Formats: sequence, structure tokens, C-alpha cells
Amino acid sequence: MIRRTFIALTTATFLSSPAWAQDKDIVDTAVGAGNFTTLAAALEAAGLVETLKGEGPFTVFAPTDAAFAALPAGTVEDLLKPENKDKLTAILTYHVVPGKVMSTDLSERLKAATVQGGEVTITLEGGPKVDGAVISAPDIAASNGVIHVIDSVIMPKM
Repeated sequence: MIRRTFIALTTATFLSSPAWAQDKDIVDTAVGAGNFTTLAAALEAAGLVETLKGEGPFTVFAPTDAAFAALPAGTVEDLLKPENKDKLTAILTYHVVPGKVMSTDLSERLKAATVQGGEVTITLEGGPKVDGAVISAPDIAASNGVIHVIDSVIMPKM
């Protein structure tokens, strides 16, 4: 009886564990990680949540809360204002590349077109970077793409 209960509990835990469930989309995966609250708020303010919950696939270079905090004082608050939605959208979509690009697909001086319309440049010397932002945690799988965690907010040429 104890053995059956243990097996049942172990199986239930395994099947319900988010670490094993890849049914979360990019937004839910980022929110679940806990260190992307600013990114989540920015996606909401820009009206991009539903897009990144869509079919995809998408590759997102996701700045952490610390990356947003490193911006000059008042920058995030200013970008979150309704009158700056277009600028915020441009910055956020610059962090998104169509398709699923894994770290094994990256090569030195690779240029990738972003959803915003610009291009990001990947470098590998000294560790993988996108437009100079360090990719600190690559290949976080989501049901509709992949997230690469970066240590700074990258800005499109405007």
C-alpha cells in the first residue's frame, strides 16, 4: 500500500512539474521564471502579450529585471507611458527574431532580422552576445519558440 501511494505521488509530481511540461508559451515561461517582471509589464503596455502567446515560432532575447534597472533613471517609466507605445513596441520587437534560433545555430558575426525590421548581430568571442548584450542563459524552450536571457536591453537604431 505504501509503495503504491509513493508511486502515485511520484508520478503525479512528475507529470505536473513545470520543468517537464513544455506546454508553456514564451510569455508564460518568462513570467514563471520570476526575473522578467519588467519585461512582462512592457509587453503588456505595448500590446504584445497575445502576439508572443501566438503560434510562432519566435526567438526572444529577453532582458532580465536587472537589465531594465540598468537603464538610465526614469527610462522604463517613460517608455511605459501610453504616448510612448510606438517606441516601446519598436524596442521590444527588436528583441524578437522570427523562427526558433537555438544557440547551436549561432555563428560569429551572424546577422538576424528582427520583427522590428532591424538586424541584430551575434558575436561569439568571449561568450555569446547579441548586439553586445551577454546571452547568460541560452535555449530556454517554450511551446512556441525559445528564450535566450540577456544582461542588457538592446536598442534598435532609430
